[in-house]
Amino acid sequence: MNKLPLKTRVQILSMLCEGSSMRSISRVADVSINTVSKLLVDAGMFCADLHDREVRDVKAKRVQCDEIWSFVGAKAKNVPNMKQPVEGAGDVWTWTALDSDSKLIVSWLVGGRDSDYALAFMDDVRDRLANRVQLTTDGHSVYLNAVEEAFGADIDYAMLVKQYGEPEGSKRSPERRYSPAVCTGAKKTRIEGSPDPVHVSTSHVERANLTMRMANRRFTRLTSAFSKKFENHVHMVAIYTVWYNFIKMHKTLRMTPAMAAGVTDKLWSMDDLVAMMDAVAPKPGPRGSYKKRKSAA
Repeated sequence: MNKLPLKTRVQILSMLCEGSSMRSISRVADVSINTVSKLLVDAGMFCADLHDREVRDVKAKRVQCDEIWSFVGAKAKNVPNMKQPVEGAGDVWTWTALDSDSKLIVSWLVGGRDSDYALAFMDDVRDRLANRVQLTTDGHSVYLNAVEEAFGADIDYAMLVKQYGEPEGSKRSPERRYSPAVCTGAKKTRIEGSPDPVHVSTSHVERANLTMRMANRRFTRLTSAFSKKFENHVHMVAIYTVWYNFIKMHKTLRMTPAMAAGVTDKLWSMDDLVAMMDAVAPKPGPRGSYKKRKSAA
C-alpha cells in the first residue's frame, strides 16, 4: 500500500492551515489533488474527534460567541441557477465560542443560522465548561432562547448589539462596495445574571474569526477557493480548530491557547498530530490478487 511520507503529510496539512488552496498544495507538494482531498477528509475526521475528546472541563471566566459566514457551491441567492447542484449548497455559518482569556476555541459548529443550530451550539458550549462563566453574544435573536434552554439561570449573560452605518459626510462609492460598514455605536444589554459591563465584548471572538478567515482559504472572499462540498468545509474547520488551539503559538500569550487554558501542558506540532493519526489508523490488509481482463474479440 502506498503511503505518503510523514514530511509530505505535515507539509500538506500545514499549508491547508496557512491559507493555501488545494490546487496550489498539490503543485507544491507534487501530489495529486485526490491525495490532498483524501488527507483532508482523514485529518478532518480525526481532528473533530480529538477536539471533542480533549476540550472538556474548560475553566473559563469569560466566553464570547459569534458566527462567521461563508458558502458552499454558491451563495444562497444563486443556488437555484446552479448548473450542477450539490447537497448542502448555499450560505454556511460557522458558530464559534472563544475563551476570552486563553483565546481557546471552546466549541464550534457548522451549519445554518437558525434557532435549532443555536440551541445545539449552546448545548455543546455548556457541556465543555467546568464552571459558571460570563457570556457575551451579538444581537442575533436566536441566542436568547438557546442560552436560556442550555444554561438556565446558571450564567451571567449579556448581549452586545452594534449599530452600523456610513461615516458622517461620506458618500457611498464603488470603491466601498466590498468594504465593511462602519460601527457607529454599541448597546450592552443584560439578559441573565450579573455580567460585568466592562467585559461585555465580542472583540476577541471577532478577531479570532478574522484569523480563521485569513488562515482558511475556504473563507476568503471574492475568490474561487470556496468549498464545493459541505463535508469538506466541516473537515477543514475541524483541522483549523485543532491547529489554532494546540499548534499555533499566540503572540500575546507566548503559548498555544490550549496550554493557556490548561487543556494540555505541552506544545504540539503538526508532526505530533500526524503521528497520532497514524497511531489510530487501521492497519492495511493484504492486497488481493489481480484479475486479468479478458480481451475483447
